[in-house]
Amino acid sequence: MIDIGLTHIALPISDIEQSIEFYSKYAGMQVVHRRIDAEAGVAVVWLSDHTRPFVIVLIETDLVHPVLSPFAHLGVGCESREYMDSLCDKARKEGVLLQEQKDSGYPIGYWAYLRDPDGHTLELSYGQEIGLTVSKVLAS
Repeated sequence: MIDIGLTHIALPISDIEQSIEFYSKYAGMQVVHRRIDAEAGVAVVWLSDHTRPFVIVLIETDLVHPVLSPFAHLGVGCESREYMDSLCDKARKEGVLLQEQKDSGYPIGYWAYLRDPDGHTLELSYGQEIGLTVSKVLAS
């Protein structure tokens, strides 16, 4: 069996532990692979939320130019508005909330933007139905 389709996105980051903590806290992701790249000698981590075969690859580097900012972003669906609000409250207190929660109606849903430790943008959302839409298309 081999991987096909979209499997990952790779982001340059400056502090691997700080980024792991951010994505664990705000995106429910865990480390599924960790290594020091043999050629470049840099730390590499794969993070997954275990909901689908997709990872964020974090590559530690000395200089980071945010790739996903301000509009380009990673999107994470939350289980409820209340849970998303609690994450946004936490993000606000930690100074990483970029865009307050907003309800844009169907199909965009309820969403907010956060800034990761290196300036990449993470969108939290509720009600976007992206996974459901893909499932419907695949079923037809």
